Amino acid sequence: MPKFLMPNTPLLLICAIAFLSLVGCSTMKKDDKGAGISQGEMSDIDKRAKAYGSGGGDGSGISPLNDPKAGRLAKRVIYFDYDSSSLHPDDQATVEAHAGYLAQHPQVRVILEGHTDERGSREYNLALGEHRASSVRKQFMALGANGNQIQSTSMGEERPADDGHDEAAYSRNRRVEIHYQQL
Repeated sequence: MPKFLMPNTPLLLICAIAFLSLVGCSTMKKDDKGAGISQGEMSDIDKRAKAYGSGGGDGSGISPLNDPKAGRLAKRVIYFDYDSSSLHPDDQATVEAHAGYLAQHPQVRVILEGHTDERGSREYNLALGEHRASSVRKQFMALGANGNQIQSTSMGEERPADDGHDEAAYSRNRRVEIHYQQL
């Protein structure tokens, strides 16, 4: 009688282990609602949750920075009036939300990119872009963010959001963009 058919060999046990190993290697996990999430999507969610230290509060593990429903944290652009670096009062809630997030997550860093429209000299626009970024930086710090978390830079007129040459385009180009980074 061959060895694999001997009564002492737990053939059934070996088959069961092999079967369970194959079943355990499934590429799909179920989330809490039973919907399928691919292994790649799950690892992306896990990475974001670990990167930002806490989830969005809904048990999803997604950072509120990556949640399009996150309200003010989803807004990453602050707009300015012509030739101004003063914040609009209607942007205050957005600035407060980002400053609060930074204060609660000291491992997170931001780069504030100041931008201008095409009017003015290159040197003037670089300086104005820096003043705009600095204005947002000062507000973040006044609201509890650590200065070491915030880097500001100016792009001047070099990276327009809108290539047009009218007031509507100019108004979209006068901005500070908030870019989050993880160390």
